[in-house]
Amino acid sequence: MTNSMGINCYDFIEFYVGSAKMVAYWYAKALNFEIKGYKGSEYGTKDRVSYYLVKNDIKFVITSYINPASYDITSYLNKHGDGVKRWAFRVDDVTKSYEYAYNHGAVPILEPHKLEDEFGIVEKASIKIYDDTEIVFINYDNYKGIFQPGYYEPIQKIETSANDSHLQFVDHIVGNVRHNEMDYWVDYYCKTMDFERFIYFGPGDISTKFSALLSSVVRTKDSAVKIPINEPYKGLKKSQIQEYLEEFYGSGVQHIAIASDDIIASISALRSNGIEFLSVPDTYYDNLKARNLEISEDIDTLKKHGILCDFEGDGYLLQLFTKPIGDRPTFFFEIIQRRKKSEGFGQGNFQSLFESIEKDQDLRGNLV
Repeated sequence: MTNSMGINCYDFIEFYVGSAKMVAYWYAKALNFEIKGYKGSEYGTKDRVSYYLVKNDIKFVITSYINPASYDITSYLNKHGDGVKRWAFRVDDVTKSYEYAYNHGAVPILEPHKLEDEFGIVEKASIKIYDDTEIVFINYDNYKGIFQPGYYEPIQKIETSANDSHLQFVDHIVGNVRHNEMDYWVDYYCKTMDFERFIYFGPGDISTKFSALLSSVVRTKDSAVKIPINEPYKGLKKSQIQEYLEEFYGSGVQHIAIASDDIIASISALRSNGIEFLSVPDTYYDNLKARNLEISEDIDTLKKHGILCDFEGDGYLLQLFTKPIGDRPTFFFEIIQRRKKSEGFGQGNFQSLFESIEKDQDLRGNLV
């Protein structure tokens, strides 16, 4: 299938945070990213500061305000706390992608424009998604700088010693939306960016004895990009999606799934670096052994590291989820490794995963 939008892959993901320097250090120390670029007052940007971090094909931008008049940042933080403000798709032609999206109903944020410095030209445009979040179309074909115009070598080198996390690229980005919004956003992706619905989990597919949710996965027609979207569903108690919506004060990015080339090494390193993960009951691995599945990994080793395993089709995936990384129980990371061209999202793990999340909800007093 063709990708009519010319979307190649995920590019950068930008977080708005209260203190960019401190959070950038955490990402470098805990997730083993390298701080490659910096934008701030020393280079002429007076209202905000941004750190550009890289790990293999993953690019994060950590931004906070210097001047309270930076209303886009202060209003976001006052309402949502630290979180994902925007993510980018690297595209062949920014104007073509933007005009297709706009002509098919996308809400515009920034029209196609060029940023230029001595290293060349970056082309960008952006559209609206989930409340205060944005999608950026970007092209670097004519740029040789560190990242984008305005970014230079960090003034102060932040040295960290962290275990290698083996993280490779962004696998998918998950959005949480309100009741009856999931289908709206599925249609938005399909109409404005020529995506298709790939997977649908309806009533009863994802539930525990307390809570439930609905979920759809959309993707480009060549599977270059996949985006799951969740909404809450009625249950005996408050679902994790509803908790997110209440604590985040709206719809937004719930988590980013990052692919590893060796998930056992990743989880071991990340735990040593200070990352906290959700816990998995021992019975999960007893059941896994009883299924006599053919996998390359030793199940006792998976148990030692708390890694989940799920089969679908001819392949399988390995995954584990961090606890929320900020003060609010909103954003977290997923570490994932796909085997034999697996394209699933761990449906067989949902029961154990969501029961683990509910334990943390109960500790916060939000499983009501």
